[in-house]
Amino acid sequence: MSNPGVYVYILASRKHGTLYIGVTNNLRARLELHRAGKGSEFVKKYGVTRLVYAEEFASPQEAITREKQMKEWKRDWKIRLIEQENPDWNDLSHLL
Repeated sequence: MSNPGVYVYILASRKHGTLYIGVTNNLRARLELHRAGKGSEFVKKYGVTRLVYAEEFASPQEAITREKQMKEWKRDWKIRLIEQENPDWNDLSHLL
C-alpha cells in the first residue's frame, strides 16, 4: 500500500463497529490527520481510526467513483468486503 496512487479506504471503530469510507492520495498522512482528530468530524465523534481496508487506484476519478459506489452499499456488503481481505479486522496502518 505504500506506492503512490489514490486510495479508497475504510476505517472502523472496532470489529463490526462504526465505519467510515474516504479517498486520499496520501493514506499515511490522512490516517495521521484522522487520529489527531483533524481529518473528519465524523471520525473524531465516533473514534473511527482503525484502517481495515484500502484499495489503490491509478487516477482520482477511478477512486472517487469507487468511493461513491461503496458509500451507497448496504452495511453487510461493506463488512463482507472487509472480511474477504481482513477477516480479523486488524489495523493495517503498519503496512503503510
